[in-house]
Amino acid sequence: MSAMTRPRPRVAAAAATVAAAALVLTGCSSSGSSSSGEGQVGFVTVKGTNLSKADAGKRGDAPDVSGETLEGNQVKLSDYRGKVVVLNVWGSWCGPCRAEAKNLQAVADEYKDKGVQFLGINTRDTDKTNAVRFEQEQGVSFPSIFDPAGTQLLKFPKGSLNPQSIPTTLVVDRDGKLAARAVGGTTQEALESIVQPVVAEQQQ
Repeated sequence: MSAMTRPRPRVAAAAATVAAAALVLTGCSSSGSSSSGEGQVGFVTVKGTNLSKADAGKRGDAPDVSGETLEGNQVKLSDYRGKVVVLNVWGSWCGPCRAEAKNLQAVADEYKDKGVQFLGINTRDTDKTNAVRFEQEQGVSFPSIFDPAGTQLLKFPKGSLNPQSIPTTLVVDRDGKLAARAVGGTTQEALESIVQPVVAEQQQ
């Protein structure tokens, strides 16, 4: 009997290890691979980049992600309705996240007086201390929702401008609709190229 039951925990543990490794490998990526049926929802991938955008009038609603921030405050995306929101999905364990952090903060500083709010979703960090340390080391000042299990990411509908890897940065327009996406680590220039047009269209 014991010979029959012993392998099962080992098999389960091995399966869990493989699944966790797959999540990390597919999640933390600087590539821009995408298979979300972009044509169906009216958005296009910018040639030669990892950026996608949706024209006004063809944008889907962003889910009202919410939760407790790393600082212990409650926040939800709809709190910022009327502003352009840059939503960054990241983890302290992710190399591309570390590489892009200062770029995100630079754009946040540049656009903070132009009706733009940055909001992070910290995911797959089981220990909040690691995420807080990451923010301190990288000089990140905007709030981030602590979402270790990725439950907020599951709110994004498939076939939309949804997060497809970690990091992913989304631009939400003033009407709460998904306007643009950068998959993988982004540069300051690339991020501004999708933020600035959304800011400008609201000023026309």
